[in-house]
Amino acid sequence: MKRTLPVLASAVLAAAALGGCGGAGAAEDGAPAVVATTTQAADLARHVAGKRAEVTGLLAPNTDPHGYEPRAGDVKALVDADLVVRSGGEVDPWIEEAQRGAGSDASVVTLGGAEASREPHWWQDPRAAMAAVARLRDGLTRADGAGRAEYAANAERTLGALRRLDRAVARCIATIPPARRKLVTTHDALGAYARRYGLEVIATVIPSRSTRGQASAGETAALVRTIRREKVPAVFAESSVRPDVERAIADEAGARLAPPLWADSLGPAGSSGATYVRSIEANTHTIAEALGGDAARCP
Repeated sequence: MKRTLPVLASAVLAAAALGGCGGAGAAEDGAPAVVATTTQAADLARHVAGKRAEVTGLLAPNTDPHGYEPRAGDVKALVDADLVVRSGGEVDPWIEEAQRGAGSDASVVTLGGAEASREPHWWQDPRAAMAAVARLRDGLTRADGAGRAEYAANAERTLGALRRLDRAVARCIATIPPARRKLVTTHDALGAYARRYGLEVIATVIPSRSTRGQASAGETAALVRTIRREKVPAVFAESSVRPDVERAIADEAGARLAPPLWADSLGPAGSSGATYVRSIEANTHTIAEALGGDAARCP
């Protein structure tokens, strides 16, 4: 828990001193040890770091980052970190106290940049992910100048994949009839995606950018009326939360409960959301299919 971070950090530091070697987060052969907060941050960092740097992700797949409380293992990883990669905004502010507790003076790369305070779910727009890749390349180069060429090459490959992803998503969403391009999701996590591809977020089940909020009975009733009035065909749940409320709202409004989207977290290995690119592809396919688009033309 957050109150115990200084104690945990002291214990970790003592153990490291007695052991005379780096902790679990340290990379081999002098390469930088990178600690990333969210699953998306860790995935992008691994693509840019390649084999040169070791990336430790703090959050497990399908973990809601809102309100996460760092564990002892997280603090231990931060003790050894050369570079900390965070998403930014209200998604992972807990990393600041965790770093203080670990006594970490590692450099920090905020992938969402200054805009993360306005749009904490920036990664839902692949163009913002492209900017994040550039920040990762520069942050890794500052931490490990000898790896400059490798980080630059990895970043360019990743940028190419993101450009292709952006074009494919745009083509797919364009197959949805304009009158049906309406989203109702668990919370306000798809705003950046909607703005990029011409969708409209009609409302959210939780009237907040965080899953920690809760709708009142009056707000839920108003949402049901909005779905009916706007003829929204589907309500989208999210992979990291239980869909009970979404199912009840969809049933009452006469809409379909669509398969869950990868919103705040990526999924486990082998899932449709195992990587950042796959998560956006999967979300796009799900949205197009639920809203009447041509899923055969989607990623």
